[in-house]
Amino acid sequence: MRHSSKFSIWSSLTLLTVLGVQQAQAADFPASDYQDPPAFSWSGAYVGAHGGLGFTGSPNPFADRNGVALGVQAGYNMQAGPGIVGAEIEGSYLGDTEHKVNGGKLKEKWRGAIKAKAGLTFDQTLVYGTAGYAMTNYKKGGDVRNDVGFKGGYLLGAGIEQAFAGGLSAKIEYNYIMTPDIRTSTISGSSEKDLDSHVIKAGINMRF
Repeated sequence: MRHSSKFSIWSSLTLLTVLGVQQAQAADFPASDYQDPPAFSWSGAYVGAHGGLGFTGSPNPFADRNGVALGVQAGYNMQAGPGIVGAEIEGSYLGDTEHKVNGGKLKEKWRGAIKAKAGLTFDQTLVYGTAGYAMTNYKKGGDVRNDVGFKGGYLLGAGIEQAFAGGLSAKIEYNYIMTPDIRTSTISGSSEKDLDSHVIKAGINMRF
């Protein structure tokens, strides 16, 4: 009976020792090395190209006053939380988008713009507004006698951009441009007019 009691005590001690060693070994194993993937960021520089439709009346692709809009852009974004601010410059060929003026018409040929941008991100989707200063080159048409040349105006717009793998993103953007006090001379005399322009464009950017 005494021998059996000693055996039971030694068995219990042995079991406790084995369990303690196993727990110590388990504690020595490193924690899992898995880490969540980094959050997507819009911060950084980008370059790209765009194409679309310029118009001065309704955005009808078959209207006489419409013209193509083809160009390039470059910019920089800074992201803080879901918010983003940035700046962009762009240049566009406008393909003879026409404006009616007193006694004739003018044609848009080129436009350069510098724009500020602010918006909200939803992971890889960006919704933004933009505002800036635009310089538009106008050529005479119809009975207008004078080439206006480059005139400055104001630009407002909004867009949505979707990012993809490899630094690529695609966007759709609308711009409204108002160029004030454009003076023209025709057989009817001289006149001034504020010219309103619209552009709907799609573009692609490469982010760095």
